[in-house]
Amino acid sequence: MHALILGAAGMIGRRLTAAFVADGQVGGQPLDALTLVDVLQPQAPEGFSGTVKAEAADLSVPGAADAAVAGRPDLIVHLAAVVSGEAEANLELGYRVNLDGTRLLLEAIRRLSEAEGYRPRLVFTSSLAVFGQPLPPVIGDDWGLTPASSYGTQKAMGELLLADYSRRGIIDGIGLRLPTICVRPGKPNKAASGFFSGIIREPLAGQPAILPVADTVRHWFASPAAATGFLVHAAGIDLAPLGLRRNLTMPGISATVAEEIEALRRVGGDAAVALIRREPDAAVARIIETWPEAFDTARALALGFRADASFDAIVDHHVAETGHHGPEAG
Repeated sequence: MHALILGAAGMIGRRLTAAFVADGQVGGQPLDALTLVDVLQPQAPEGFSGTVKAEAADLSVPGAADAAVAGRPDLIVHLAAVVSGEAEANLELGYRVNLDGTRLLLEAIRRLSEAEGYRPRLVFTSSLAVFGQPLPPVIGDDWGLTPASSYGTQKAMGELLLADYSRRGIIDGIGLRLPTICVRPGKPNKAASGFFSGIIREPLAGQPAILPVADTVRHWFASPAAATGFLVHAAGIDLAPLGLRRNLTMPGISATVAEEIEALRRVGGDAAVALIRREPDAAVARIIETWPEAFDTARALALGFRADASFDAIVDHHVAETGHHGPEAG
């Protein structure tokens, strides 16, 4: 099997690459070739005996998608995107990368499909931002898409394209609406949701963190490990049960900011919690308040997708990876 990962240099892309290499197979088929693409050249993984190509490319540039799929990968995982805050701040960039890049990819596949019957598995990462107010407390699988941000609109368009190209037999596609990834390691990114990770990650590293919203804000979370597991599972399962409904919300943990802070206190103590500075940001709050709080993910659960056990488990996962226990740990 040949797997192509788009957005391979990002945090989830690197983890997915490592998971594929460690497993050595996808859906029971041996993995013998990897193509890794991002706007910055990804690093080739260590310990992989198959063929590896790691390339820098921007899918929104004409011809880049054709080059990416020229090797006829059996599996394409599409992670490449401009994140929520950046897409809202820069309308042109968000639509060029998140919409145009996706459509150019699908069209590159279509040309090969019409010429030689090529039909890859395509795993597309969508977002909870495809939903917007007014929303019930728990969102079911049949709730309509009403995005209230440019990012959410771009991801909703990607979902519709995925479903249509799957209906036409050009791809065998599945779209995963990922929960907000928390605790995201490394430096903050430009996502509007970045503070959800920041108020855990920074205090556990002994650094101050900004909280721009109220403690009562509730959201839907998954650890980096759970998100990687969703993608690995989607790459190998039978998609026939999806029928024409090719996009689904991934299971997660619903927690408030206050519950996040208490999970932080359990690990890092009062000294870690004291590093959180409350600085309300109306622009961030406006984006976040349009996002859903909890989901009934029966379809995903029936297909075998699994969430973290609790928000405490999400924090424990971060501590185990980083070794950061907060200032009281010395």
